[in-house]
Amino acid sequence: MKIFETIKKENFKSKLIRIGFNLFPAYRRTGARIYFLSSDWREIHVTLGLSWKTKNYVGSVFGGSIYGALDPVFMLQLINILGGSYVVWDKSATIKFLKPIKKKVYARFLITNEILEEIIMKVKLDQKYSIDLITTFQDENGIIYAEVIKTLYIAEKEYYKKRLEFNKTKDL
Repeated sequence: MKIFETIKKENFKSKLIRIGFNLFPAYRRTGARIYFLSSDWREIHVTLGLSWKTKNYVGSVFGGSIYGALDPVFMLQLINILGGSYVVWDKSATIKFLKPIKKKVYARFLITNEILEEIIMKVKLDQKYSIDLITTFQDENGIIYAEVIKTLYIAEKEYYKKRLEFNKTKDL
């Protein structure tokens, strides 16, 4: 099931990771499901619908389910794409609730070559970088219900270790 057009493909390993992630209790309880994870981690598709588990007091999808469905995705993508020489942390998030969600919606997380080049270049220059990445929840007709801006911190692992050590000695 692909709502978004893509040339990316899943492979056996990415399918297993997707299934495992959907079974992970903290993510499963959001009511969301990852239904596509490209083999290179550059593209992930998520779905979320209205159910008894996600419904709020006024009959639409609970804001916590919306945020929980999107929260870990960009960070996990960058960790897996950039590899072990980088540290990636979620720094902040902003959600704009544009319309109440009362049906199935979809989100696409796309890490392009341009985004990767920007991250790598900025980290090489300053050893750390913060980037804002945006995704939306939309229905099958393209109507947008929520927009999320995630700010992620990326640093060279050695720089990050030195900062941690410096902060420990500073606190003593």
